[in-house]
Amino acid sequence: MARLADRLIENLGNVRGRMDDAARRAGRDPADITLLIVTKYAPDEAVQALAALGPCELGESRPQQLIQRAGLMPDAKWHLIGHLQRNKVRALLPHVALIHSVDSLRLLERIDQIAGELGVRSNVLLEVNVSGEAAKDGFDPERLRSEWTQCAAAANVDLCGFMTMAPLDSDPDSARPVFQRLRELRDELQAMPVARPQPIRLSHLSMGMSSDFEAAIAEGATIVRIGSAIFEGIS
Repeated sequence: MARLADRLIENLGNVRGRMDDAARRAGRDPADITLLIVTKYAPDEAVQALAALGPCELGESRPQQLIQRAGLMPDAKWHLIGHLQRNKVRALLPHVALIHSVDSLRLLERIDQIAGELGVRSNVLLEVNVSGEAAKDGFDPERLRSEWTQCAAAANVDLCGFMTMAPLDSDPDSARPVFQRLRELRDELQAMPVARPQPIRLSHLSMGMSSDFEAAIAEGATIVRIGSAIFEGIS
């Protein structure tokens, strides 16, 4: 276990160092960027060792695995980053701090309904398919613009910002236009007036993974989702 912890500490230090350097190059405060550690492919032993190192924010792609691991590691802050089916919402909400993958108005309305029934507020990001790839989930930007008033009407949900994934490419800088367009869409919708008692603060942009997080930071990411670079060398 000690060797596992040492490897995790080394990998975390490397990633955080790269995040800090990328933030400074962009003239940003490194403290404004959250490292979300994606645990999807990591064994339970490695995730538990990571959680034992101190407070952390962990991301899971599958709701059932998030619920299971949250029960084992309740002190961690858990995020859902993968697809969420409407029939899984009720079981998920008590365990999740932030849902990154709200990809339709229909799903948002279901979360709003269940949050109201449970007497909680749910924090969500709307997933946007900026690149237009058929294999990716998410709102089409034009559809999101047309449905924005309905999205903003969700009474038991805090819309905290947006999430996207760039196309896979060997050149990380090729992702920058995708990240830039999400930031511009956020700024556009933030400026749009909505009829809501409390203002919407679209504070977060969840974008960038192990292969392109430095480019995402340059374009305004506030949350980067990193898994393989954290668990490198750990089987």
